[in-house]
Amino acid sequence: MPKKKKIEATVLSQRVLADGIMDLLLETSLAEDAGPGQFIGVYPKNKSTLLPRPISICGYDRENQTLRIVYRIAGSGTAEFALYQPSEIVNILGILGNGFPIDKAAGKNILIIGGGIGVPPLLGLAKALKDENGDSEPTSVTMVMGYRNADTFLADEFKEYGKLLIATEDGSVGTKGNVIDACKENGVKADVIYACGPMPMLRGVAAYAKETGAKAYISLEERMACGVGACLGCICKTKNVDEHSHVNNARICTDGPVFDADELEL
Repeated sequence: MPKKKKIEATVLSQRVLADGIMDLLLETSLAEDAGPGQFIGVYPKNKSTLLPRPISICGYDRENQTLRIVYRIAGSGTAEFALYQPSEIVNILGILGNGFPIDKAAGKNILIIGGGIGVPPLLGLAKALKDENGDSEPTSVTMVMGYRNADTFLADEFKEYGKLLIATEDGSVGTKGNVIDACKENGVKADVIYACGPMPMLRGVAAYAKETGAKAYISLEERMACGVGACLGCICKTKNVDEHSHVNNARICTDGPVFDADELEL
């Protein structure tokens, strides 16, 4: 795995995707090492804020050296990021975490499930499954994305990579309910499931995978501090003993954020 680097990146563009959801494009050599499901740390310029904010990679272009991040404004750090303008320089740390194992998709029926701000990294995964798989191309790809309401950001882009189903909490688009409701309503089954979203959703995904006999790989959303595994601030329970902490824990920022669902205690 390439060594993590703190590096300067140049803002190429930024736009509003939905209420409180921003789409930021950065030029950086770190794009050469990026993969679907990984993330970067973005440092606020406010010197009173020491730690970077972890943000998942929505897309990457290795040839043109660009990283796309789609994030929700959730605090002072991300509120600052939302003000960044083209040509501005920002400090980022990356590439962090492990990604989705797209080699597991070869000849399989794939189901991609996302919810809330867990949706953006799955767009990069869907694109990678189409563009980068080579001999590992899946047989079919179905995507189920969950939103609060009709602000279905990125939905039109997902349609380029397979069949898209949408669930909304208020029923304004697609299935009224959650992503598992949409899967059951449409009789969706798959050999391999990739998912990212809030923990209640991921518990539902793991249960659905067990119920349908699918293999599930899930990306955990968690507040992180250092992002490099030193502080043990982003711990999840596992069935195996971690070599670092010697207990049944894993560090989401380094051992994850993507895990085999069978290895976790959800």
